[in-house]
Amino acid sequence: MIALDRNKVVIGMSGGVDSSVAAYLLKKQGYEVIGITMKVWQDDNDKDYDNDKDDGCCGLSAVDDARRVANKLGIPFYVMNFKSIFKETVIDNFIDEYINGRTPNPCIVCNKRIKFGELLRKAHSLGAYYVATGHYAKIIKDDKTSRYLIKKSSAESKDQTYMFYNLTQDQIKHILMPLGEYSSKEEIRNIAKEMEFDVANKPDSQEICFIPDNDYGKFISERNASCIIPGDFIDTEGNVLGKHKGIIHYTIGQRKGLGISLGKPAYVIDIRPEKNQVVLGDNADVFSQKLIAKDVNFIPFEKLEAPIEIKAKIRYSAKPAEATIYPLKENMVKVEFNKPQRAITPGQAVVFYDGDILVGGGTIVKSGE
Repeated sequence: MIALDRNKVVIGMSGGVDSSVAAYLLKKQGYEVIGITMKVWQDDNDKDYDNDKDDGCCGLSAVDDARRVANKLGIPFYVMNFKSIFKETVIDNFIDEYINGRTPNPCIVCNKRIKFGELLRKAHSLGAYYVATGHYAKIIKDDKTSRYLIKKSSAESKDQTYMFYNLTQDQIKHILMPLGEYSSKEEIRNIAKEMEFDVANKPDSQEICFIPDNDYGKFISERNASCIIPGDFIDTEGNVLGKHKGIIHYTIGQRKGLGISLGKPAYVIDIRPEKNQVVLGDNADVFSQKLIAKDVNFIPFEKLEAPIEIKAKIRYSAKPAEATIYPLKENMVKVEFNKPQRAITPGQAVVFYDGDILVGGGTIVKSGE
């Protein structure tokens, strides 16, 4: 077994400004830093996954950007192949979730299984105790419980703790996130400019890395067209209103792009994959005060034994809302909000907070009772 060096860290370098500055900060702090870009896109001649473009967070230009930063910092740099495990754990899951009427968040799966799973194992194989990223969050240790906690970033508008609710104690204790202490993205860009990094003004990526054009429907259709079958739009009473083009094209709360005119605004309020139906209703029907979540993980403690009051986010961009979570069997919880929430969406994560501390979260199964 390889002895792990607490002074050695592997950092995932995407070629962006955040991971570049994070690598610089770690070296400045005295760590022995190794830069790695994870190659997660298949080759151009792979018919199953032909998306190895010269753009995005893992394209050729991104690799070149990361390598230039590493050379400037004088740290070792490697490009490593994570294509197969990424396809199996992230992309295939993404497609399967949409086909089954759910709206997934692939970044959450990637963080747990790839960045803090496979990359952490690779770091350990190189003798590094830590793996680091350019995410905006803080890792702290609770001296009273000896548990590792995740705390919101000082840059509130950039906070990314929502993405880490499902990490384990063994993962968290091996993670470094040096950007969490900074109060704004502008500070990070200024550091990059001072270091004369070419990526100092590089724009942030806004889309899912493996779908650069943001067209989910097209991406899924090209890979699993046989599962995309037109079906019925229905109302809450079960009356057929028209035809939809396949449930992968819709998500809870959606109003635009439905391809149907009812003489009044219509919203997707439910998706029923077992019947291939999309239920339409009024805006008021989109709101719900309760949800059930599965595969729940808690960070400050091992298991929820009794109801607790927290604040919860039902999607990455949502504001935390006051709620109570109740333990259920089979690693599930019921979440009851003080006020109704708009578009609670199966497949998305509901994430819990106690002030700035990330309490945990789970995958939304359904809204209502």
